[in-house]
Amino acid sequence: MDLFANVALGFERALSLDALLFCFLGVAIGTFVGVLPGVGAMAAVALCLPITFYLDPTVALIMLAGIFYGAQYGSSTASILLNIPGTVTSAVTCLDGYPMAQQGKAGVALFMVTMTSFIGGSIAILLMMLFTPTIAAFALRFSSAEYFMIMAMGLIAAVTISQGSTLKSLMMVVVGLALGTVGTDTGSGAMRFTFGILQLSDGISLVAIAMGLFGVAEIISSIGRDVSKSVVAKDISFRSMLPSKAEIKASVMPTLRGTGIGAAIGALPGAGATVATFMAYALEKKVAKDPSRFGKGAIEGIVAPESANNAAVQAAFIPTLSLGIPGDALMAFLLGAMMIHGIVPGPRFLVDQPVMFWGLVASFWIGNVFLLILNIPLIGLWVRILAIPYRFLYPAMLFFICIGVFAINYQVFDVFAVMVFGFIGFVMTKFGYPPAPILLGFVLGPMMEEHFGRALLMSRGSFDIFWQRPISAVLLAISLLLIAYSMKGIFLRVRSGAHAPEEASREL
Repeated sequence: MDLFANVALGFERALSLDALLFCFLGVAIGTFVGVLPGVGAMAAVALCLPITFYLDPTVALIMLAGIFYGAQYGSSTASILLNIPGTVTSAVTCLDGYPMAQQGKAGVALFMVTMTSFIGGSIAILLMMLFTPTIAAFALRFSSAEYFMIMAMGLIAAVTISQGSTLKSLMMVVVGLALGTVGTDTGSGAMRFTFGILQLSDGISLVAIAMGLFGVAEIISSIGRDVSKSVVAKDISFRSMLPSKAEIKASVMPTLRGTGIGAAIGALPGAGATVATFMAYALEKKVAKDPSRFGKGAIEGIVAPESANNAAVQAAFIPTLSLGIPGDALMAFLLGAMMIHGIVPGPRFLVDQPVMFWGLVASFWIGNVFLLILNIPLIGLWVRILAIPYRFLYPAMLFFICIGVFAINYQVFDVFAVMVFGFIGFVMTKFGYPPAPILLGFVLGPMMEEHFGRALLMSRGSFDIFWQRPISAVLLAISLLLIAYSMKGIFLRVRSGAHAPEEASREL
């Protein structure tokens, strides 16, 4: 009964005029940004953050969240029509989406992706409604020792589960933790690593780091690239979007499997939607009667990863809101944005701010309906946007990025900082270093330091508190298992690499 009362409370807030307006604005901006290849939701959220300072905190959170999940809807458009993912999470959609477009089925692909995204997101919202309060209620037992351990576990999971080199991800987490120490120490009041620069006394701007690593870096890497001429199927009619009965039947089980994978993976701190989409695609290829169809326009190859993508995006709010642990880099930024608004995510969030939490959850349902309206009748509009030459689009984006960063603290220093981090992000990407772990480390680092200090005060300087308290001990054990799993993978790769030359010499 409490659940229905809370949901009713949430819809009462989410259906207010201001919440509806900014929810629609958020998902529209998110869809627009998602359609543009490589721009990403991070840039849009950071760019719109100054606007939200003048809004009610609940409405501001609804708008920022709308940009986030709206971008996931729009990202598949560029993947299908250009063979270039709008966001990293839609990279897998290119494999079968673009071949479908070349076969004249672009409309069907876009329609099915929109519908399966809606289904995946809706199921994940239902799971969030059911499990987030339970997790938060359990987490009320946490002391600083448990908070420190769960944040440490989140960072370890981010390194372990992330794609690519584990060592590189670990290095980037350490860099993020180091950047988080810059500024005034909350415990002693001493200046740390400011090098006499007054603007660094409050630390490095979260927006400057996020916009630089993800926004400016993408603009720099896209210089000289113009994909507007390669758009497939510029004119798509509604009739061409309707799938056949066979295509609908073939999409049902992949959608459900993808949703399950996405919801499970998305709820894990550090895993993210990218991992979920690759796992969903790999599973469908494994269970398919004819795996050779994949990569040539199989409809299962687009509906499974896209349903997993949107389910993971919605499920990522579960650890962020209930535990204060971001599920991925964008969730880390949203966590920082919430703190700027004076909102503290975590177990007390649901108790202290029930209207805000349930209003946000209800807005997800409303936002998903808005996205159906935006992504089916207006597909032709989004396709035409892809034809805008990048030489006009990116300078305008760079201008608004600078304005947005400046508007946070009204400091020119932040504008220089975003450019510096932009070049750093560009170089990192070129050499295969992921920028996302930096943001996770930067956001979680100061909170980990604070809880670590409090835990030692509670135990009078003894580290025993981290394994003598049952919940903390379990979290510590899980962290050690994740480290062991990661080390095992590294050992096996090194061993296989060492044996490869020997086997080659035997064959010769």
